[in-house]
Amino acid sequence: MPRRPLLLATLLLVLAALLGLAWLAAFPPAVTPAVVERVLPNDRFTVR
Repeated sequence: MPRRPLLLATLLLVLAALLGLAWLAAFPPAVTPAVVERVLPNDRFTVR
């Protein structure tokens, strides 16, 4: 069987991407809590 460097490189790239996704699924990054800002009604542009 002849070696195909492009196929091997593609396979290694896909394998690395899958391992990266598995690593992120196993150890998700910490989420910092964010302050939720309420949207105030804008009375300046209402029709009177």
